[in-house]
Amino acid sequence: MTELTVATLQPAQFIDITGAVQRAISATGVTDGVCTVFVPHTTAGITIQENADPDVVTDMLYALDQVVPLRNSHYRHAEGNSAAHVKASLLGSSVTALIKAGRLQLGTWQALYFCEFDGPRTRQVWVTIQCSR
Repeated sequence: MTELTVATLQPAQFIDITGAVQRAISATGVTDGVCTVFVPHTTAGITIQENADPDVVTDMLYALDQVVPLRNSHYRHAEGNSAAHVKASLLGSSVTALIKAGRLQLGTWQALYFCEFDGPRTRQVWVTIQCSR
């Protein structure tokens, strides 16, 4: 397992970690297999999304805020970050991607994004790589 450190600067932020995950894959020498990227935090998530237009992730953050508002009189969690927990659950804590010829197999416009919902913080991302034989 490879552990990546991600430093976030905003309360809510999408950070492209595709390059870091690819470097983790390259370091193993695995040519064909599966890569799982896992976020061990309850107020952060992971997703595969478009990387060509930065407005896409801006729009995603906006849409998530509309669906799960930051402040809600019905939230009961004492820390005040219930919205972050809900958003993290909606996106999920892991993604799986294929590896072929030593490279992540993502679509033309796809990237792996770490999704912060309770920042700024220093976070961990765990990457496991399984070789297919």
